[in-house]
Amino acid sequence: MLSLRDTYLMYLRFEKNLSQNTIEAYERDFAKLEAYLSEAKIEPQDAQTEHLRDFIIEINNLGIHPRSQARILSSIKSFYSFLVYRNIILENPCTLLESPKLGMRLPEVLSLNEINRIVSAIDLSKPEGQRNKAIVETLYGSGLRVSELVNLQLSKLYMDEGYMLVEGKGSKQRLVPLSPTSIRQIELWRLDRNGWPVNPQDSDILFLNRRGGRLTRAMIFTIVKRLAEAAGIKKKVSPHTFRHSFATHLLENGAGLRAIQQLLGHESITTTELYTHIDIHFLRKTVLAYHPMNRGEEADKGALPDI
Repeated sequence: MLSLRDTYLMYLRFEKNLSQNTIEAYERDFAKLEAYLSEAKIEPQDAQTEHLRDFIIEINNLGIHPRSQARILSSIKSFYSFLVYRNIILENPCTLLESPKLGMRLPEVLSLNEINRIVSAIDLSKPEGQRNKAIVETLYGSGLRVSELVNLQLSKLYMDEGYMLVEGKGSKQRLVPLSPTSIRQIELWRLDRNGWPVNPQDSDILFLNRRGGRLTRAMIFTIVKRLAEAAGIKKKVSPHTFRHSFATHLLENGAGLRAIQQLLGHESITTTELYTHIDIHFLRKTVLAYHPMNRGEEADKGALPDI
């Protein structure tokens, strides 16, 4: 007979259709709660609001970041919603729990100059050089999640049409445009790839490691981090930084949030807004350039502001 934890994980996988990474995160969070309750000899399904509130206080006292606390709380709420859904409990003890206060966290964004410096730092004389260049150009050129990048398939690339079919969160697929630069770098990598060993099970995967298997998420993080260091970038750079930069640069150059939402594969426009960081200097220049009152004033001076 399956344990309550295993039943819950199967629910997340087969009924909620969550990604493996999300399921593993929920499992880790549930394990924290289970360990805490076991010390008090309380089964998870028997926990009351006060027990869960004490647990939240405990992880806060441990110095866990509020954003991580909020994620753990979200996992807990998901578990108890599942118990109610399956009629294992009648009332949800999480109803009165509050999330920790979160300040707005603006993501790190690279300038176009910084991205060019990272690309220039790639050593094309190394066997993996062209692969890494194609990876960076694809991350920035299409705003992919790192999980989407490592699972890109050759059979889902439509180079003549300039699109690729990407599988995002919840196994949802979307067509994502490929820039001419990305297409060129991918084509050059595919020529190199022909000389690499290829594991049969990964024969359709675009980006491979030196042993012919698909790259891991951790390896993409390592590649990006090393390139940023080689380029002298002091910012904290990850694969997701290119995604933030992709969205920000589109917005700064006039793209609408709805279009960016589709490109990033977000279900909610609110999520897209969190990715699109614009600094106050850019906003001020936009107002000066496009507000009719300012345009009139500039017209009297004989010129519009240079943006």
